[in-house]
Amino acid sequence: MLQKGKLENIKKEMERTGTNILGLSEVRWRGAGKIPSDGSTLMYSGGESSERGVGILVDPKHTKTMKGYWAVSDRVLITKFKGYPMDINIIQVYAPTSKRPEEEVDKFYDDLEKAKSQCKSQEVKIIQGDFNAKMGKGRRDDIIGEYGLGERNERGDRLFEWAKMNEMIIGNTWFEHHPRRLWTWLSNDDETKNQIDYILIDKRFRNGMINIKTLLPGAD
Repeated sequence: MLQKGKLENIKKEMERTGTNILGLSEVRWRGAGKIPSDGSTLMYSGGESSERGVGILVDPKHTKTMKGYWAVSDRVLITKFKGYPMDINIIQVYAPTSKRPEEEVDKFYDDLEKAKSQCKSQEVKIIQGDFNAKMGKGRRDDIIGEYGLGERNERGDRLFEWAKMNEMIIGNTWFEHHPRRLWTWLSNDDETKNQIDYILIDKRFRNGMINIKTLLPGAD
């Protein structure tokens, strides 16, 4: 759970790593809102209970370029930034885990479609967060690159099909890094490491990606 007392620590970590805009999953705050903090801004979207929840923390410089935010659900949040020559939409997500029923996964993708439909077609759309899906190692079409981790699972197939239908690519998988820069989930016994967090971007903007890697693997 993201406690308000942790916000300062997160901001310090952002500064240390040179992160301007940070997506957060499992915020577990109720309702939705915007919290200013010494020039930075945290947008969050939760439900009626202290479960799930997503957030986007923006540094002071980029706070000035924010045009608005929309809380779609407790799993999907949009923040729009003024850009040139077109605006940029960052959609933060937290998908259901493999233990959740398929109906919950269907609703997540419905919410994701709803979020994407709120963005103008000519605008940049970046979808990031915890998809609780494994894309696996090995290239697939022009959607998944060569540099994934492990074996693709059923939820990974679902994400692949959605990305293909929406003409987006799985950005993480197109950059080669040491395995420690790939995994984003660690089992309780420290034995199993998976890559379940991804950044998606429209195919036509793929050349705008310079690099994608995990800065803080397994960070809580």
